Amino acid sequence: MHYGHHFWGMHFFWWIFWIIILIWIFATPYNLPGHRTKTETPLDILKKRFAQGEITKEDFEEKKKFLEGN
Repeated sequence: MHYGHHFWGMHFFWWIFWIIILIWIFATPYNLPGHRTKTETPLDILKKRFAQGEITKEDFEEKKKFLEGN
């Protein structure tokens, strides 16, 4: 009865395969580009818009004060 031997060999392979996949998923660093990115705060978005030239310095200062509650 050699069927049991082949079954357990493949069964062992699949256990190893899934363990490697799970370790890879949970051990992936959060700061890789395109993976698990953090959400931007409104102030981060405002700074980015100012840096790209979408808003003026006066608009930036006004909106920043509003966001900070001052």
